[in-house]
Amino acid sequence: MKKTTSALFALILVACGRAGPDTVESLAANPERLSELRQQCKMDRARLGDELCNRAAEATNRRFFGDGKTP
Repeated sequence: MKKTTSALFALILVACGRAGPDTVESLAANPERLSELRQQCKMDRARLGDELCNRAAEATNRRFFGDGKTP
């Protein structure tokens, strides 16, 4: 019964789309989502909120500058 419940819970999470909020790391790894979110922030930052738009900006910086470690 416990295995069935766990499997059902996992299936529900997958069916609902994203399991969690956009993180800086997930946005930096997904350029399509990052581009979409940056466009939305330009158009309606008040609705999306500063926190999410700041995460998108930080992800953009990480993609552009890398991890900050120079070889």
